[in-house]
Amino acid sequence: MSLPDLPFNPAHCLINGKWQAPLDGQTLALIDPSDGSELTQIARGQSRDINTAIEAAQNALNGEWGNKTALERGRILTRIGQLVLEHVDLLAELEARDVGKPLTQARADAIALARYMEFYGSAADKIHGETIPYLDGYTVYTLREPHGVTGHIVPWNYPMQIIGRSVGAALAMGNAAVLKPAEEACLTALMFAEIACTAGLPDGALNVVPGLGAEAGAALSSHKDVQHISFTGSVATGALVQQAAGTNVVPVTLELGGKSPQLVFEDANLDDALPFLVNAGIQNAGQTCSASSRILVQESRYAEVVAAMSERYTALTVGPAMDDLNLGPLISARQKEIVTGFLAWGQDLQIAATGQIAEDAPKQGAYVAPHLLLCSDANHPLAQKEIFGPVQIVIPFKDEEEAVAIANGTDFGLVASVWTENGACQMRLAKALKSGQVFINNYGAGGGVELPFGGVGKSGHGREKGFEALYGFSTLKTVAAKHG
Repeated sequence: MSLPDLPFNPAHCLINGKWQAPLDGQTLALIDPSDGSELTQIARGQSRDINTAIEAAQNALNGEWGNKTALERGRILTRIGQLVLEHVDLLAELEARDVGKPLTQARADAIALARYMEFYGSAADKIHGETIPYLDGYTVYTLREPHGVTGHIVPWNYPMQIIGRSVGAALAMGNAAVLKPAEEACLTALMFAEIACTAGLPDGALNVVPGLGAEAGAALSSHKDVQHISFTGSVATGALVQQAAGTNVVPVTLELGGKSPQLVFEDANLDDALPFLVNAGIQNAGQTCSASSRILVQESRYAEVVAAMSERYTALTVGPAMDDLNLGPLISARQKEIVTGFLAWGQDLQIAATGQIAEDAPKQGAYVAPHLLLCSDANHPLAQKEIFGPVQIVIPFKDEEEAVAIANGTDFGLVASVWTENGACQMRLAKALKSGQVFINNYGAGGGVELPFGGVGKSGHGREKGFEALYGFSTLKTVAAKHG
């Protein structure tokens, strides 16, 4: 199936408000994970393209974009959000075809992108400094100012949402952005750039250079004129990005993944919990940094929870993204190899239930059936490592102390959830769990554009979403005026 007509050439970069071929003229094949076919060719940007994009961003800061007031920036972002809503159907189809996620989930991501633009458009003129009481004869106050040129390296699993929470916040604070989308899925990044230009974003305020991480991504993260880097992806690549930025003493926001637990206590309301226990693990075929891949259940309810989750698992169907089933394919044949390798590694674990791959699913698609596995050893590799596929591990625990120890017993700390009606237990665990977000009797709080998001440990550092993202994309200046 061919792509719909697009108002840009997918094999081009957007630099200084103009679509142009990469300087070396090289392209990459973009593969449809639903059937393994080639969707189109995209640009293979190199360091020269990144250099040109950064120069354009700096010129925008020195010119029209840098002269915009916070109110004017906010109005432009709001217009971008409105245009995103007008193009929801196209954006959803591009995301579904590109990433492989079911069409309904892709549509939700497009709507979330619009919401990010609305939120940051409204927040642009709400970031204020403060006055500080000091010595007699002084007036002291603080200013929030943009870093300058910001670099954004965005992964393939949630392009629209991560662009919204990263690029949206950076632009709201007055930075000029250079975006390197993932080579596996960048069509919605390019479409977003087209929408931003149509909405009146000045030339150079946003530049998009697709390409390989080792080429375009490395050039962006190590460039001396980039004042802030935002990266979402693997721990290994995040460490390289931080090292590269460190040579220029540049701040970095890292969101690197997780092994997020849900803790189910014996007094939990299972009717309420059950949809979250399953859906938080298999959404986007488990390719979610905040996926709930570990379900910790108090021993007295263990068999009941496993049975209830198993019933749901056996009803799950995997198929092409445009068929809009429960799950789509993984992003690539390579990711399928990784996930099936993990499953082979866990052959000693009991399989409680699996979903099914649709009979008519193309053989060349990157399909893996969802697996629910039982594990009594919280230190088993599959209970410790991020699988990034539709695999959940169910682990029993005796009491609150053991539950906390298991939950905190990995290198990650992105999201956690607690299911109990005991208010004191809720408060104790909210403090005890080492995690950037803790949800009580829910998971994810509906996405929550307003809710600061980020991790501890190998889940990264810095915060995205909400007003915290705006603080991160700005630098604080203290002004002390002595006037006698």
